[in-house]
Formats: sequence, structure tokens, C-alpha cells
Amino acid sequence: MSERWDPLEPSIAPEFFVSVEIYLSTAAASALPKPIPRSKRREKFEISASAQPEERKVKEKSSWLALSKGLPEGPWRPATCKLSGEGERCLLNIYLDKNRLYQTVYVHLLNQTDLRQADVSLFDKKDCLSIYCIGGQRWTSTHTAEPIYLHFSSNETCNTWLVLLRSYAVPEIYGRLPFPNDGGSYRMWRQLELTVVQGRGLGIVKLSENRLSGDVGESDDFTVSCHVLLNSILCGRTSEKKAMGSPDWLENFTFSDLPPFDSLVLLIRRDKKMTKTTTLGSVLIPLVHFRRGEVVEGWFPILHSGSTASDFQVGELRLKILVNEEIILPQTAYASLLQTLSSRNFLDLIDDFENKLKMKNISPCLMSLAIDQNVVVSHVQEFAAREVNAASPAQNTLFRGNTTLSRIMELCMNWYGKAFLEASVGGVIRKLCREKIAIEVDPARRSKGSKDIERNFELLTTWCQEFLDQIYAVRTECPQELRCLFETLRILVERRFRSELSKESHKNMQYRCVTAFCFLRFIVPAILNPHLFGFHLGIPPPQVHRSLTLIAKVLQSLANLNTATTANFKEEYMRGMAGFISDRTPAMIDYILVVSTANKDQHNHQVTNNKREHREIETYLHRRSSTMRVLDKEAVPRLPDLLDIPRHLAVITSAVIRNSAEFQTRSQPYDPADQKLDEICSKCLDVEEQALLRVSQLSTKISSSRQLTSPLGSNNYGSPRMRPSTAPSPVNINSPFGRPFYNPSSCMITHNSDPPYSQHTRVHLKSTSTDSIPSYGLSSQPIDADPTSRRARELFNLKAILRR
Repeated sequence: MSERWDPLEPSIAPEFFVSVEIYLSTAAASALPKPIPRSKRREKFEISASAQPEERKVKEKSSWLALSKGLPEGPWRPATCKLSGEGERCLLNIYLDKNRLYQTVYVHLLNQTDLRQADVSLFDKKDCLSIYCIGGQRWTSTHTAEPIYLHFSSNETCNTWLVLLRSYAVPEIYGRLPFPNDGGSYRMWRQLELTVVQGRGLGIVKLSENRLSGDVGESDDFTVSCHVLLNSILCGRTSEKKAMGSPDWLENFTFSDLPPFDSLVLLIRRDKKMTKTTTLGSVLIPLVHFRRGEVVEGWFPILHSGSTASDFQVGELRLKILVNEEIILPQTAYASLLQTLSSRNFLDLIDDFENKLKMKNISPCLMSLAIDQNVVVSHVQEFAAREVNAASPAQNTLFRGNTTLSRIMELCMNWYGKAFLEASVGGVIRKLCREKIAIEVDPARRSKGSKDIERNFELLTTWCQEFLDQIYAVRTECPQELRCLFETLRILVERRFRSELSKESHKNMQYRCVTAFCFLRFIVPAILNPHLFGFHLGIPPPQVHRSLTLIAKVLQSLANLNTATTANFKEEYMRGMAGFISDRTPAMIDYILVVSTANKDQHNHQVTNNKREHREIETYLHRRSSTMRVLDKEAVPRLPDLLDIPRHLAVITSAVIRNSAEFQTRSQPYDPADQKLDEICSKCLDVEEQALLRVSQLSTKISSSRQLTSPLGSNNYGSPRMRPSTAPSPVNINSPFGRPFYNPSSCMITHNSDPPYSQHTRVHLKSTSTDSIPSYGLSSQPIDADPTSRRARELFNLKAILRR
């Protein structure tokens, strides 16, 4: 942090510094000029001055291979970033070796979508920031066109600098001139959720549905991985799997804050020992035409570009895809809806949305609203009190089911406890995977005799002890929010089942209610599935995964605190760990008491000892936001949780509109308990109408001379009207009508500009498999005379147009 800048003095231009690691590819590192030490410079000058003319011969320049030998190991280099702002201008200088300028990025010329967090799979590193910029947006000493990847020391630092840089970048706002009061009419937000599930037939040429040809390569002799490209930029990659059979990946990717959609490409890379890595084929999915807000899962064909005129299929890839594209209005447009949502416990809202509207994946948005209002802990405590009071004394069922409370507790632990989980098991898991530890204590799986089983039991005990030691050592680092929730659960159970706790069968019940969340739904799942928590790239190898499974069994049995230790395990071969569990039970009880006791001094200690750099940046951002227009200010996420309340409200509105048609046309007698849910649906429809009005007004003002004939004719929309558009197409950014439009009546996609994929770009044909991905057309809906359902259906169809 600059010592010259005073956050209370607005006349001084701010300067901020941070130490990072920067990724340098082989080409970028080789192009770096090699610095000459001062002593050698002086020696070189003296020799050249005293040398005879015939001795001054021109030496051959060293090749890039020779230059690369002098580089430090690994592609990551230490660097220093300096951000300096003056008015609306902002420069980010990146220095290597403390004082050697490597690049200068003109942040004020970037779009906010050019600044995104890099997926963990790219470098197997968390807290990485990617900066995508072209030639006119930066200066570089090596003339590289590669993206900039910066690795920060902590998640808090990464988030702080992401928000700082985005405060200077240009948000994707439309209608600035026609709507000067809000700084624009609306802004856009896009996100892609991708799951690479499985592959099949990789390397097997499929010419038609019933014709097979030879292999492109020996499928049992090479490994494959998938590289994910968004708009021709590498954004993620899967782990390597053997191509034999049907490799399972089950790897999830979430790419948020994306630019206008173009295409999603998955390159299937083939790697074989002693040979060069090649591309087996690719899956091409045009996202411009893709459904919004609905999960699409199916088999996608992998096409290989051969020497012939057409491509041929070399396998299939099972994908699960969710594409979201939202129109975000100023927050004032959601004021009435937000007031209605805030009047109820957000867990009750989740119950209604999931059970009555059949909405999925809406919990994170509602929880974000609760976090912004600082009511998460109080609402969960209230809901937990109701569930405990209604619970039966059966100890084996308390908090063990998949209820709303258990799901929200999982969200809370993942939200507040990321750093705590990393400190508890992250390092030990990586160490075990790195050393490829193989443990097996089941005699049926290992036939090397009893001595080998004994050695494996000793190895299992050693690693269980290492996990337990690390978990116990960081028990005091449990976040205050989780401590309050765990304490509430423990006290509620103690009060509700006070008379039952004296029984031997219910002993330690107040502690088991804590481990039902802390271990069963947090620590143990991270050990079983480290790839889902960012501790390992992809599913670990089978032998390593088996070791993690055995360790998880022991730790969960220890957390259950059963008095009959020999009955802790269902498997007979695990009974040998009963002594280990019995000896460590007192330490487990102490751990539970610590993490379930609120520390009133912890929060104050964290506030007073917060890093000075982060406080100064937050102070500067607060001052800077006061001078921004409404949409520009709301487009910058709020620290420390990167909350974007209008975006969450826009997602909730779209989901309610998409799922409320059946609820509003219900034929059963009216339930007074549904009144508040009806009110939420009505206000979501009002917000949707306002979004349609703003988009239509913008379309009219921008293109008053251009008339677009609506293909909807005189159907449910009434009289023909001009088509609204949301954002420019990637093909023609300057055109306000470059987006594709969807015709619900004919399920045909039309453009008012050239299609984004010309004859030089191959678009995938539908797979010949019977279970391949279905077409993207919207299914026609029966006409209902009910005005409420018709209004919801009309707005839903119009929303489909707005998203396309």
C-alpha cells in the first residue's frame, strides 16, 4: 500500500500495491529480456573498450531454448502489482524482480467481464485472477497476447483486488443516454454451469448409426482430458482419464460474469507416453441459441476433423449444462419484492419455493439476501428451534435427513467455513494424494496374508492420527457464525431431550447433533470427494480414493461417539480400529465443545487486526462509489462477500416466473397459507413487466427508424409489436439488434444479422445415439383462458425473447 495516499484526502491520486505470482508461459518467459548484473555490465564495458578491433567479433545470439534454461523452475514468477488511478483513468503496472516493468494494463479500457476469477482446474491453484485484454488495452515488454493470470496470497486479497479493478472497468450497461438518471436502462449478467459427466466410445470412429470403423488410436493405451473453451478462450480443464471403456469425470465448472455468449467448445485431448499430445476431437455448442435457466443433460457427439470434406464422430461426451443470462434493473425496481421477501424467514421461503413452485438451486440467492441483511444466524436459529421441538427422541434420525435445515446448514458451512476447512484437512489431503498412499485392510480385497493387513492397519492408524491432529489443532479457527449455529443446536437438543440424555442409548446426543453437521456434512465429504472442494484436480486414483474412504469411515465413526466402539462399523474388517476410536473420544468431545461455543471476543479481534491494506481499499471504494451513477455503482460487487443484490433478485424473479404457472393455475381450494407466495409471484410479474417496458423503450429510442415485424402475429401477445433486444450479438457488437430472437410458435431461430457461425465454422449435428441431447426448441403450451396464467405465460415467453 502506498504510504503517500491518504483515504481522507480526495485530492491525492490513490496508489495500491500487492505482491502476487504471475503465470508466464514458455513463450512469454523466453521472450523476456535477460537482465545483466551491474558488475558484469562494468566488466563487459572495460573489456570491449580495451579490446582490439579484430577481437571485437559478433557472437551468435543464444536461442530461446538456451534462455529457458536460466529461468527458475515452474511457470509462476513473483511479481508486484501497482494500481494508480486518476479520475476515471486507471493503470495497473506489473513488475518482475521488484523493479522491472513487465506489463501495463489500462484498466479503464477493460470491460468488467474481462476481469474474472480463474477456475481452479487451470493451474490447480485457488485465488487466481484472470485479466483478458487486447493490444490497445495494455503495454507489454514481450508483445504477448496471452491473458494475464495473477495468484494472490489469500481469498480475501483476491476478492478485494477484483472489486478494486472492476470499479474502474466498464460494466455492460445498456441505454445510458436515454436513461441518464440511473446511468442506463439495465445491465446484463451471464453464467455457465457445466458438468462433464462421462465419455464413451472415445477413439472409435462412428460413420453412421449402424456403421463403425477402426479406432483413431488404441483406446486402452492413452489418456484423455477435456479442455473447456468459452468464446475461444481456455477457461478450465478436466483431469486425465484412461480412454478405455466409459471414463467417468463428474467434474463441475462454474463460469460467472461472462461476456456476450458465443460458443462453448470442449477439446478432447489425447495423451500417450513418449508421443505428442494431440486433439482427439471436439464438442461445439453454440450458446447464443441455448436454453436459458433450464438444465440440459445428454450425450453430445465428439467430432474429429479429418482430411475428408466432412467431420466424423469419434465418441460421445455426457454433459450437464445450465446457461443463465439475466437482465438486471436498478435495485429500486426490486424494492417492493425485496420488502416482501425480507418479511419472512428465508428458510420458510426456501421451503415454499422448493415444495410448491418446484424450484431448484434457489437457496444461494435467498441466502445472499439474508447475508446482506445480517439475519442468517438468527433465521437459522429460529428455524432450528422449530425443527428440534417437533423432533422425535430417536437419536439416529435427528438432523440426519435431507431437510431444509440440513441443506441450509451445508450452505452456511461452505460459505463461512472455506478457510476453516482448508486449514483442517486441505493440506493433509493434498499430501496423501501427492504421495499416492494406498491403504487396504479388507482381506477380501488384499490376498497377501495377515502381516500385510497388519501393516495396512498401522498405515491407516498413522494417517487417521495425522488427520485428527490437524483437525484438532485448528479447532479455535472455527468461524464465529458457525460456532453460534453449532452452539444453538447443542443447547436446543440439551433442553428438548434433557430427560433422555441420562439414558445410555442417548448419551452424548447433544454432541452428536453437532457432528451431524460438522463432520457428516462438511469435513467427511471433503475427505471422500476432495475434487468437489478444490483439494484435488479430478477424482483421485482408485487406490488413493480407497485410502480416503477408509480414513473417512474412521473419522465419522469417531464423531458418532457411540459407547459400543466395536459396533461403530458395519464392516467386520474395520473392527480393528475400535481401540483407536475409544482412545480419541475425549479429544473429539473437547473439539465439539470448542467449535460449538461462541467466542464473543473473536469477532472484535478480527476487526481490530484486519489488514490495513484491505481497510484502505474498502474505504477508497466506499468514497468512490458515492460519486458513481446507480447502475455503475450496483455493478461493482460489495466486499467482503462479493454480493450483488440486484442480480440475486433478478435471478429469483426469473425463476419464479419460469416455475409459477402451474402453481397459479392450481385447481385445489385456496389455502390462506399461500397468500404470501401469491404476493411474491405477483410482484415478480410486476418486475418482469417493468423489464419488458425498459427494453422496449430502449429499442424504440435507439432504432425508431427501423421497424421489426413481430412473427408472433396476433396471438397471446395481442397486437403486433416491435421485438425487444437485450444485448449486442457477438457477431456485431455495435448493432443494438444483433441478438437472435426465438419464435415460440414455430420453434425456429431467426437473425436480423449474419449467423455467428459461417461456412468455415462447423456446427455439430445431432448425435446418432438414441439418448443424445434433445433439440433446443421450446415446447408449445396449451392456451388457458385464465387471465393470471395467460399473463404469466406471456411474460415467460417474452422473457425467452429478452434472453435471446
